[in-house]
Amino acid sequence: MSATVSDYLLHRLSQWGVRRIYGYPGDGINGILGALGRTLEFRFVQTRHEEMSAFMACAHAKFTGEPGVCLATSGPGAIHLLNGLYDAKLDHQPVVAIVGQQTRSALGGHFQQEVDLMSLFKDVASEYLTMVTSPSAIRHAVDRAMRVAIYERTVTCVIIPNDVQEEAYHKPPHAHGTVHSSVGYSVPRVLPRERDLRRAADVLNAGKKVAMLVGAGAQAAADEVMHVAELLGAGVAKALLGKAVLPDDVPYVTGSIGLLGTKASWDLMSDCDTLLMVGTSFPYSEFLPKEGQARGVQIDLDGRMLAIRYPMEVALVGDSQETLKALIPMLEHKKDRSWRDSVVKNVRQWEKTAEALAMDRANPVNPRRVFFELSSRLPDGVILTADSGSGTSWYAQHLKMRKGMMASLSGNLASMGCGVPYAIGAKFAFPHRPVIALVGDGAMQMNGNAELITVAKYWKEWKDPRFIVMVLNNRDLNMVTWEQRVLAGDPKLPASQDLPDFPYAAYAESLGFLGIRVDRPESLGRAWDEALSATRPVVFEAYVDPDVPLLPPHITFEQAKHYAQALAKGDVDTGGILKQSLKGMVETLLPRGGGKS
Repeated sequence: MSATVSDYLLHRLSQWGVRRIYGYPGDGINGILGALGRTLEFRFVQTRHEEMSAFMACAHAKFTGEPGVCLATSGPGAIHLLNGLYDAKLDHQPVVAIVGQQTRSALGGHFQQEVDLMSLFKDVASEYLTMVTSPSAIRHAVDRAMRVAIYERTVTCVIIPNDVQEEAYHKPPHAHGTVHSSVGYSVPRVLPRERDLRRAADVLNAGKKVAMLVGAGAQAAADEVMHVAELLGAGVAKALLGKAVLPDDVPYVTGSIGLLGTKASWDLMSDCDTLLMVGTSFPYSEFLPKEGQARGVQIDLDGRMLAIRYPMEVALVGDSQETLKALIPMLEHKKDRSWRDSVVKNVRQWEKTAEALAMDRANPVNPRRVFFELSSRLPDGVILTADSGSGTSWYAQHLKMRKGMMASLSGNLASMGCGVPYAIGAKFAFPHRPVIALVGDGAMQMNGNAELITVAKYWKEWKDPRFIVMVLNNRDLNMVTWEQRVLAGDPKLPASQDLPDFPYAAYAESLGFLGIRVDRPESLGRAWDEALSATRPVVFEAYVDPDVPLLPPHITFEQAKHYAQALAKGDVDTGGILKQSLKGMVETLLPRGGGKS
């Protein structure tokens, strides 16, 4: 039998190094599914929902640096992909979506499941979107989709009508109006001009109090970031997507920045006179120096992202590692270390505060302590995924990264429901490494519970069985609840915020996993030890207090006013949140360094 377009699609993807496709079946992609059954080169990972396929493809890209590929049928399957694809687009990750479509002869006839897919995907796949209408076109469609995804670090999409999928493939003829493409992409060396590097060095050398902010774009430049920080006597803060760039045991690393960040990072930005941003598009200007306070230098591979967060004196387009390497010989070693000493002192103070906040009593368990107890127990080489919610705060503030660990979350989209599929994507990419997903109960009820079935389907194939899903069970959509109070000045609305109490650990047991439920703080350490030594997947259900406040590193007058207004309007949880807020404020001002249960 001659090769079909679907057979050639898979062959061409394999030439690009693709070996795994995440997806869900449907008759709009029957031709591709048939080809998958005829090849040994690919692994098709069946998810429970197409959105999860896109999240897993995004996670693959984030953790491996290679393009992730997802597959969906026409109509509803294609629509379901969108959220996960936007997650990849906004976090600048190369993901290729392969999507089915109705037969060409039916298009425009209001046929069942006919959706205008070109219009549907034109924003999320704006850099490259095509529909294959001729068998010979599949070659250049795949080549361009892969090359553009890698080069632009973005989402691309190839739509293939189901009748085209079944047609025999033939090469494009040597004739006018045909395209003859090839496989391969070589990453360029992107460096600013030497005169611009010199301008940047002059700014940095003149600074007496240098602050650095690094993001995911600096992931491959850890050694260079530390070299620059040592020369300049700088402190280094990390955007959430850059949490794993530097280890947290480096004394001048202040940790995360922003509403979910540390007091040490707030102090770093508040007091600096020079700001160096590397590989980050951190969006919240209120957590950066005030305009005019500091001179700015920024390095980013994408020139479109330069000088839009803070007015930069020198904005450099370049690869983070290569640019820092070229910049280092131009930098002067600062002999005055008083600024660095103050940064280190603030980090130590924050660590005491963080421990005190984690060890405060709560009803029944302080969610901060769940993360605090895990931090010192994190295994070497662990991969962490976090969801969007109140747990993101505790992930940012209490988990200390060590060299060799990896971590990610939905950064710019901040989508709920990414934690478990991210972890599955990470585990397929690195089956020999332990993986921990840190998820709220809202995200688990949204899609995490369903994707545990995917784990049950595949986990016995993984070389290292350690796969833990930690669920913060607080019966509340907690992040939004606190945003209602602090940002809007409104009390909690139970109709929108209360969640049904679900037995996550018991559900895990029904799937053949180890289920652990903790509702006493003194049991947390032993429970984490049990989870991390398990020989099968674990759901770690922490029954925690929803009234522990999401305290920002610095409380503004407006935030305090809104908080007071929310309580004055009769918040249903006023008693609990007043008690926990008072404790938090006391620990922030007078940290005791733990010892309480």
